[in-house]
Amino acid sequence: MDQLARRLGVPDAVVIGLGSMLGAGVFVVFGPAAAAAGGAGLLPALVLAGFIAFCNATSSARLAALYPESGGTYVYGRERLGPFAGFLAGWGFVVGKTASCAAMALTIGAYLWPGQARLVAVVAVLAVTAVNLRGIGKTATATKLLVALVLAVLALVAVVGVAGGPVHLDHLTDAGGSARGVLTAAGLLFFAFAGYARIATLGEEVRDPQRTIPRAVPLALGAVLAIYLVLAVVTLGVLGADRLAGSAAPLVDVVTAAGLPGLAWMVRAGATVAVVGVLLSLVAGVGRTTLAMARRRDLPGALAAVHRVHQVPHRAELAVAAVVIVVVLLGDVRGAIGFSSCTVLVYYAITNAAALTLGRDPDRRLPVRVLAVLGLVGCLLLAVNLPLSSVIAGFGVLALGAAWYAIRSRHLLSRR
Repeated sequence: MDQLARRLGVPDAVVIGLGSMLGAGVFVVFGPAAAAAGGAGLLPALVLAGFIAFCNATSSARLAALYPESGGTYVYGRERLGPFAGFLAGWGFVVGKTASCAAMALTIGAYLWPGQARLVAVVAVLAVTAVNLRGIGKTATATKLLVALVLAVLALVAVVGVAGGPVHLDHLTDAGGSARGVLTAAGLLFFAFAGYARIATLGEEVRDPQRTIPRAVPLALGAVLAIYLVLAVVTLGVLGADRLAGSAAPLVDVVTAAGLPGLAWMVRAGATVAVVGVLLSLVAGVGRTTLAMARRRDLPGALAAVHRVHQVPHRAELAVAAVVIVVVLLGDVRGAIGFSSCTVLVYYAITNAAALTLGRDPDRRLPVRVLAVLGLVGCLLLAVNLPLSSVIAGFGVLALGAAWYAIRSRHLLSRR
């Protein structure tokens, strides 16, 4: 048995998208992004990252409706651009999102038990893998609960910041930073938007995908962008550019600056819940892309199995969990975020290139071909403007994947 059951409707798909995005952007990326952008450049960087994500979302939705199966751009690249493009997209997604899983797990450890962050991270990976192995229905239900709790905490921070901060609007226009700094910050912030792709990678488990996916993707992305903008204004307005850039927990600092330090534990708890939601959806998405690649033997064929009872790619998810645990034990959060952003931006560049082969869409009011071009150029621009270490590591791993593909292809040809 190697087919997945279609159980998810529009609300379920939107919630999984929200759960994939909310934690990373608010609790992890704001500080480094503000430092890269010179503080005040955070808002334009956030808008730029959101716009490029919207371009990518439009392309992803069109392709996912046409190819409603697990794998996302791995499938689209193969079908529209050829096997190598599909492999490069799938390889970039798997390695990049594996790094994301490790970053999220380490963040959970840092919030819950800083002295034993790696141990807590390993436990978190094992726990979310156990939930995912019970089936995608369990994943959607758990994610709904997590999203509800996170939204409540984020609303609390916004209200407390506005009521007691106070929000200094002049902080929003402070000078500082550079154009390259804004591009670097946008590349880091893109890490926070990439979760909407989880909807596409779950395409084989969505009911009526031609209708569900094009609706769910922009709904999830639009809701998250609005939330990010509100919180960015509040945190920047309350803390100022310099303090935000140096903050490891900006939302905790907001409630503390508002004179309510007693609420810090609630924010920390909310951060933990949010990141658990991200990790839950990340492991599910990477597992399904691994499944798709294994089906075509771009990864070991043994990973293509689907559990007869729970109808999940259990071997793929267990393999992903094992690799994530290794990265957790060896890596760090900031390095993982930069590496993930680089490889995932390349993944979406391939998405937009694949969408350009679809031609015009007479049923849509949006200029989809223009958005695909802007998404393609934007992804590559943000990728090369990330921190140098991230660019070298990201493109280096992509090159290793390409070399493996060439060796494998030559070997297969020699056997014929």
